Amino acid sequence: MNLGESIRSGVKWLLLGNTGGQFLQFAFGVALARLLVPADFGMILTIQVFTGFVSMLASGGMGQSLIRAKTVDITDFHAVFSLQLLLGIIIYVGFFFSAPWIARFFDDPLYLNLLRVSALSFLLRPFTLIRISWLTREMQFKTRSLIDLIISAFTGVCSVLMAAGGLGVWSLTLAGLIGGIASNILFFFITPLRIRLIFRPDIVRKHGAYGFKITLNEFLNYLKNQIVNLIVSKLAGPALLGLFNKADSLARMPNRLITPPTNQTVFRAMSITQNDLDKTKYMFFRTITLMMVYILPGLVCLWWLGEPFIKVIYGEKWLPAAAPLKILVFAGALRIIAAPCGVLLAAQNRLTQVMVGQLLELLFVLVACIIGLSWGLVGVAYALLASTIFATIYGYILVSRVIYIRPVEVFTAIVPALLLNAVLLLYLAGVEILSTHVRSTMPALYLSAMLTSAVLVYGFAFLYLPIPSLKSEVDRWRHQILNGLRLMPWVRS
Repeated sequence: MNLGESIRSGVKWLLLGNTGGQFLQFAFGVALARLLVPADFGMILTIQVFTGFVSMLASGGMGQSLIRAKTVDITDFHAVFSLQLLLGIIIYVGFFFSAPWIARFFDDPLYLNLLRVSALSFLLRPFTLIRISWLTREMQFKTRSLIDLIISAFTGVCSVLMAAGGLGVWSLTLAGLIGGIASNILFFFITPLRIRLIFRPDIVRKHGAYGFKITLNEFLNYLKNQIVNLIVSKLAGPALLGLFNKADSLARMPNRLITPPTNQTVFRAMSITQNDLDKTKYMFFRTITLMMVYILPGLVCLWWLGEPFIKVIYGEKWLPAAAPLKILVFAGALRIIAAPCGVLLAAQNRLTQVMVGQLLELLFVLVACIIGLSWGLVGVAYALLASTIFATIYGYILVSRVIYIRPVEVFTAIVPALLLNAVLLLYLAGVEILSTHVRSTMPALYLSAMLTSAVLVYGFAFLYLPIPSLKSEVDRWRHQILNGLRLMPWVRS
């Protein structure tokens, strides 16, 4: 299997696992939204602000270093795991003793036990992370995807059952820990990696330089994303945070379906060909083109149908999330370009420059969010959009210093998606004129009909509009559709 086939196979399996996982997360999230209140989600998000701040330290970025390195042996995996486990123990002890202070800061004693229990995940993560690194390096994405899918289903069932049993916010915390234990058990039996404790300073130094840069960048990126949650939670309360997070998570949903599996496989591929800038440039623009084609229609539908979607799926108590959602989908469109920029720069070890950009964006979003909060959730949404614009421009500038690119090339890469989604927007606008009465009187029927027909219209445009840059992708889909039809008994006869 050549590199191109490996990338395609990896993306396919990771996409299958990620899409299935996102679907399960969405389905269980709907059930939990019906069983719990926004304040429950707001409390968990507040806890995650603190646990997430140091979660990157638990891995030290060395998993990415193991994936990127040209040569490693089993001793590298043992030494990296040993350091990760030591860091996990130190982090847990730190959270255990700092929990009372955090509970007093938010003036809610429930945070004390929530934080102490949630932090137990730091003792479980090293066992999972090291095996995920091994599977990714070996490009065994099928195995990883299947395990992720099983764990997502198991964790979701546990959380819903506990929420239905009246455990409230604890159902979200305990289900995560149960899922972490189950994940470790599955990875242990599936992978041949039998880890043991080995402390090797030379191996730590070997992977430490790159891992340190990865960690700092992940830390700044997480801090940038979570500072909004912290500000909203402290100044506006957990209920408003729960509403804003619902809008933000929905706006990120189309990206989360496609971007993580694509990033993982493209990062490994760009690491292999890091000295061939022509191949790197081709993968960069091809990634943008295809991600735009597959992600942008989801964002368009959320922008057009966000309010009835929230009302029908989550209930009227979540309707205030609709207004910020319409703003945040534009940030999602920009992230389609920003994500491949980050992958390319990581593969080329240009992380110091990325770190500077992350720090500048963090300061930008901090100031913008405090100012925007005066206008409520809509103001915070505009603050995030402004910071995403800044990050995308900065990422483009950094990439242009590695591979020579021009703005017209970026525009050319996104033109196919713009054409297809122009067709989709025209369709939605036309149908809206004819279905105003149905929208107000039968919102569930309106939503299901619009989504179903939008998928069909977009699929038809994708398969039959003559767009040269998508010809190979269209041919592949037509071949798969024909093969699928031949398997149906009524077609065979």
